[in-house]
Amino acid sequence: MARLAQTAGLTDVQQEILATVRDFVDKEIIPHAQALEHADTYPADIVDGMKEMGLFGLTIPEEYGGLGESLLTYALVVEQIARGWMSVSGVINTHFIVAHMVRQHGTAAQKQSLLPRMATGEVRGSFSMSEPDLGSDVAAIKTRAKKAGDGSDDYVIDGAKMWLTNGGSSNLIALLVKTDEGAEKAHQNLTAFLVEKPAGFGEVAPGLTIPGKIDKMGYKGVDTTEAVFAGYRVGADKILGDAPGRGFAQMMDGVEVGRVNVAARACGIAIRAFELAVDYAQQRSTFGKPIAQHQAIAFKLAEMATKVEAAHLMMVNAARLKDSGERNDVEAGMAKLIASEYCAEVTQESFRIHGGYGYSKEYEIERLMREAPFLLIGEGTSEIQKTIISRGLLREYRSR
Repeated sequence: MARLAQTAGLTDVQQEILATVRDFVDKEIIPHAQALEHADTYPADIVDGMKEMGLFGLTIPEEYGGLGESLLTYALVVEQIARGWMSVSGVINTHFIVAHMVRQHGTAAQKQSLLPRMATGEVRGSFSMSEPDLGSDVAAIKTRAKKAGDGSDDYVIDGAKMWLTNGGSSNLIALLVKTDEGAEKAHQNLTAFLVEKPAGFGEVAPGLTIPGKIDKMGYKGVDTTEAVFAGYRVGADKILGDAPGRGFAQMMDGVEVGRVNVAARACGIAIRAFELAVDYAQQRSTFGKPIAQHQAIAFKLAEMATKVEAAHLMMVNAARLKDSGERNDVEAGMAKLIASEYCAEVTQESFRIHGGYGYSKEYEIERLMREAPFLLIGEGTSEIQKTIISRGLLREYRSR
């Protein structure tokens, strides 16, 4: 058992789940990640293994066929999976966010229809807010849903969405669009729809096209896509929670758990980068001794380990706060900010310790160097996190 990134106070069940996942990562993910990543190949066998383990239903209540575990358990599982290969954690990340939204905000019928199938992985979720012309400015969404106007309760959706993780492989999209609720504030005119679709690319349903995979620097294997809506028709019963105009709040709830998830992924990559560095530093010798015995390298390892530990503790704190039912926007923002920044720093130091070999695709650190930057922008950039954190602090420490 490694010394770093341990979590106090876990139940026997949590420890058993994590031990099982850690073993799965060591045996089924790490040995295959390099080849799959370099080929940009979807990890179908690994995903099937996660289905068998019940990971797609990890946080879904037992009454719907899930394991009923906490956000903390999920975050610790994600940390382990990202330690093996971040793309695999991406396969379940958006699925988990959508399952959380359905569980927290869905109608009884929506929960009964979707959650049992999501628990088995039969239905896999993706999450869609961003558009080609906007990212964090959610209130400026242009994709619009209008009443069909033919006497039915249907809506017709037109517009383009961007950066859908699992956009092709998923068969359920939590989609945020603009509707006409007559509210003065823009965010109160946003509605979340639960759009079921076939998996695949091209025109997957009348009026809905998934053009293809976006070619990325890293985060390979998992598909990232656009989604183009042109006269796509959907029933009013697909509005999340039967609550038009409440989409912004529902999506922000999902983003909060998503930020904990990104923090966990950053922790996982940082842990792996440290593991690779500390192992290499003891194997590689210069000037008659292992480079780990040179103070310059030893101090790097000390700083890296401290950053890994700090990021893990902040991620765990944010997860536990969300589990308690308390507001955690500041804590989730802090965890995401520090974990992603530290991940980039730890990964780069590991790269430097590897020297010229770190630049070779033969070594795992080369892959981590391309994966770490994604976490600086996913679920909101570091600058967005600072905005959220500062607003929360000023709310709490308002001058009297």
